[in-house]
Amino acid sequence: MRRLINRILNKNSSDRQLLLQLEHLLGFTPGNMVYYQLAFMHRSKPEDANNSNERLEFLGDAILGAIIAEYLFKKYPYQPEGYLTELRSRIVRRETMNNVALRMGLNKMVQYNQNDRGLSRSHIFGNALEALIGAVYLDQGFIKTRKFILNQIIRAYIDLDTMESTDTNYKNQLLSWAQRQSSVLTFDTLDEKMDGTRKMFTVGIMIDGNLVAEGTGFNKKEAGQVAAQNALKVLKVKE
Repeated sequence: MRRLINRILNKNSSDRQLLLQLEHLLGFTPGNMVYYQLAFMHRSKPEDANNSNERLEFLGDAILGAIIAEYLFKKYPYQPEGYLTELRSRIVRRETMNNVALRMGLNKMVQYNQNDRGLSRSHIFGNALEALIGAVYLDQGFIKTRKFILNQIIRAYIDLDTMESTDTNYKNQLLSWAQRQSSVLTFDTLDEKMDGTRKMFTVGIMIDGNLVAEGTGFNKKEAGQVAAQNALKVLKVKE
């Protein structure tokens, strides 16, 4: 297999570099490189947006959620469903996945329109990580994908003890602060627009009628959490 891959990639140095990066990242030699090349292709890069990583991201997101659910189910045999659901949500949320992707160095591998400065501050790297999971699944199957997620993501980058003890529900934190201050707090949808094939929402935090902060996401709940986190920073509320 390795000899065949070497012959295929010998003429293309960029593909060969990607192969070496993937071997280090995954812990094994990829089979079908097409999946991995697509996993790192943001829709802002190719002329045809269909040749992007969005479908792989959809697949990887579903597989990630299932494997994390199984892992938590076995690790915490006496915890109720609500506890497991909340902890899984903290692990797979876009901010967490984006931070993991950055620590893995995926920001150096994702192909995107670098003239759009907003993209580098978005969650495209976490999305690419989910697409990479989808690529591993199609290339190697479920067992190796599970091993990759547990060893190369969860055990390597996720601190469950800290995550358990940290309240990352920024909306609840902000609501508690507003109650203590006797302030009127509302979450207002400021904008809805299509971002490629998906709808992007912008939610604003209004306190006593004044816009304090805003956030964006692919659903109103996610946008509200981002906006609440930004508001906590603006208000200098200790998280």
